[in-house]
Amino acid sequence: MAEKLVGIFLNLFSGIQTIPFGKEIIVFIISLMPILELRGGILAAALLNLNPIESYVISIIGNIIPVPFILWFINSILNWMRKSKLSKIAKWLDEKVEKHKGQIEKYGFWGLVLFVGIPLPGTGAWTGCLIAAVLEMDRKKAFIAAMIGIFMASIIMMLLSFGVLKSII
Repeated sequence: MAEKLVGIFLNLFSGIQTIPFGKEIIVFIISLMPILELRGGILAAALLNLNPIESYVISIIGNIIPVPFILWFINSILNWMRKSKLSKIAKWLDEKVEKHKGQIEKYGFWGLVLFVGIPLPGTGAWTGCLIAAVLEMDRKKAFIAAMIGIFMASIIMMLLSFGVLKSII
């Protein structure tokens, strides 16, 4: 699924590729986005034949930027959404939290690290921080756990995208 979404975004942003640092901008934007995040950014970088080290740094920065905003503001945003025309989106997010919160609740800090760090569908910094915020985990600890998870996911995705998958592609 991630490969298809990355392909869609690479096609969508294909015009940006021609400007200076266009490919890097695409990787950064994909890394910022929920669902794709760093995993998609690194995969896109490999598909765009970018330098692995630069791609690694760009993807991490892109994935880290939303984390503090999610941890500090998502509960207020969700409360507002529940009372607005966006209540269906809030309900969907609440269901997503409910589905995954047991994994983080049970193991706390390390549960959040693993949830963010193991690149599986439905996991990542966005969802992990959303769950941590709803569970009212200590924000500083949640931030640190998310950072460890992001670095863990980045290493796994670098090995897969620039190693195994790159040799197949």
